[in-house]
Order: sequence, then structure tokens, then C-alpha cells
Amino acid sequence: MAKIDDVVLRQKEGARFVITAPMLGLNEQQFDLLASGWVEEGGPGFEVVGVPHRTCIDGEFFINRITVVKSSP
Repeated sequence: MAKIDDVVLRQKEGARFVITAPMLGLNEQQFDLLASGWVEEGGPGFEVVGVPHRTCIDGEFFINRITVVKSSP
């Protein structure tokens, strides 16, 4: 399981990249909890851009992919 810091540190400042639930070893419900906070407040070293991608599981929608831009340290 990759840590979010590992993913962000590999990117250059200003880079636009995608973070997914499987990338972090999480299921959609777990990732949705994290990503919802990132959408509202920004993540550790990045800002969410665009609309998060959602998947439907048993009639509920969960965020499973977000596009972000790395911010300056």
C-alpha cells in the first residue's frame, strides 16, 4: 500500500496527476472518506481540481478517483 506522501513526493511542483483508491490500497468507501476532506480543504501538498470521479456501489456513490495539482512546499 502506497502512502499519499509517497505519491505526492514523486511529482514536480505544479504537476497535474490522478490519485485513485487502488493506488493507496483502499476500497472506495475508505477512499471516499479521505477524498471528501481533500475536496473541501485540500490535501497534503496538493489541491483537488475538477470534479471527483464517483462509482456506484449498492445505490450509493463513492469517490474513487480525483485529479489534483501539486502545490508548492
